[in-house]
Amino acid sequence: MKFLARRAAQAMLVVCGVVVLTFLLLHLIPGDPARQILGTHATDAQVAALRQQWGLDRPLTAQFGSFVAGLFTRADTGTSLFYGVPARSLIEPRIGLTVELVVMAGVACVLISVPLAVWAAVAKDRLPDQLIRIIPAVGAGMPAIWLGLLLIILFSVRLHWFPVGGAGPGAWLTSRGLVLPAFTAALAIAPLLIRSLRAELLEVLQSDYIAAARTRSLSETRVLFVHAARNAVVPMVTLLGLNLAYLVGGTVVVEQVFDLNGLGGLMFTAIGDRDFPVVQGIALLLAVVVVVVNLLTEAGAALVDPRLRARA
Repeated sequence: MKFLARRAAQAMLVVCGVVVLTFLLLHLIPGDPARQILGTHATDAQVAALRQQWGLDRPLTAQFGSFVAGLFTRADTGTSLFYGVPARSLIEPRIGLTVELVVMAGVACVLISVPLAVWAAVAKDRLPDQLIRIIPAVGAGMPAIWLGLLLIILFSVRLHWFPVGGAGPGAWLTSRGLVLPAFTAALAIAPLLIRSLRAELLEVLQSDYIAAARTRSLSETRVLFVHAARNAVVPMVTLLGLNLAYLVGGTVVVEQVFDLNGLGGLMFTAIGDRDFPVVQGIALLLAVVVVVVNLLTEAGAALVDPRLRARA
């Protein structure tokens, strides 16, 4: 219980840090939202009046206090400066599409990373391992935007297997249209997982427990999939959970590449419009999701493996 309480306290601190940091960064970026909305032909008096209406002329501490009060009283980050409606009403319809994309990308990442990591670990220092170890180096230098454009050109423009994109906020379960975006997001973090999972598997395969299993004349398949896999599953799940932040960040960018009207598309639009409440709402939502999933992953791993609690 002490372990879970300590992790929960750390998670709360992370969320609070995201709230403060997002608020400060948005308000310190050069540019005036009122001027952005009214345009360059607006007079200084009109801009000042709009700033007063939105409360942007108040000190940052007062604005931050109102922002936090809105979070606790209305579970909202305020009224959209651009659309004039609660930020929550803009965010909620787009959650479904982003969730589906993240889930599909996570499944694709597992299907790509786990088999390659197992193959590389079993064939340590042989040709398959050497080839697979090149993937992280190549993947690290391949931006998601460039990879997404390549997949669009190949599978959408030339082969016509998948639509180019453009799913709207109500397009739940548009699975065919999300295949390319999901694989783009998955391939962006798969190299990192392949390298990490390979290292974990090699550590398990070189342990005394596996050496003892091999002395009992068990087949290599049984040693790998029964004994080694059982001991490696906890680190694997932990790695997948802890890399959720990279996956969520990747899907935000991928949504822009494929013109998907999810949280990523809304965030980029809101940043361009200097729509503070919308950006803050999306950033807070994504931070809470990542922190909660990481907390659940660590808690589950600690319950299965008491050694993790002892280390913590």
